[in-house]
Amino acid sequence: QVHLVESGGGLVQAGGSLRLSCIASGQSVSYFGMGWFRQAPGKDTEFVATTDWSGNSTDYIDSVKGRFTISRDHVKNTVYLQMNSLNPEDTAVYYCARTKIPGSGSRWYYQYNFWGPGTQVTVSS
Repeated sequence: QVHLVESGGGLVQAGGSLRLSCIASGQSVSYFGMGWFRQAPGKDTEFVATTDWSGNSTDYIDSVKGRFTISRDHVKNTVYLQMNSLNPEDTAVYYCARTKIPGSGSRWYYQYNFWGPGTQVTVSS
């Protein structure tokens, strides 16, 4: 069983930055893809970013390309989401997740089977 916990959320002004962390415990996530998703109030869960097991292959939703960076630290069993140039449209609860199958990351939520409880990110204008 894998236990994921996000941290690093908070309130930030537009244009600011936050770094989210997702710490895994129980089992190593080193050989699995990891992803970040978000859900804004009244909206569906949305893919944000994903990385393969190595951290060398990443993918992002168009709206965050050039602003967000996903990375991972195998030693710390942790995945990060560096978020720069935040805007109010980025306000959401952010979740990290681990893929069902080792190897690649994915844009599709149904390809993940372990999720964290989420961390709130609020960007004020």
